[in-house]
Amino acid sequence: MSESSAEPSAVELITAIACSLVDKPEAVSVNATSNEAGTVLRLRVDPTDVGKVIGKQGRTARSLRTILGAVSVKLHHRYSLEIVEEAKQETASS
Repeated sequence: MSESSAEPSAVELITAIACSLVDKPEAVSVNATSNEAGTVLRLRVDPTDVGKVIGKQGRTARSLRTILGAVSVKLHHRYSLEIVEEAKQETASS
């Protein structure tokens, strides 16, 4: 399997898993960025769902990275996962 066809499958895999974990699957997006070390997958979810993707003590995030590691071995291409945390759009009154 070539690198170009493998990348969409890794993106689709992380997207599918993340969509099943969150309350707002329409807000899930995964962007792939290739560099000399491999491909970085940046996962963005709704700010209210970040905790669901990270999990207690980071267990869910670690599991996602473990699955991605298995994909990396099978496809002979290094993938890493970044979970992008964006601040909520609410303003706090002082």
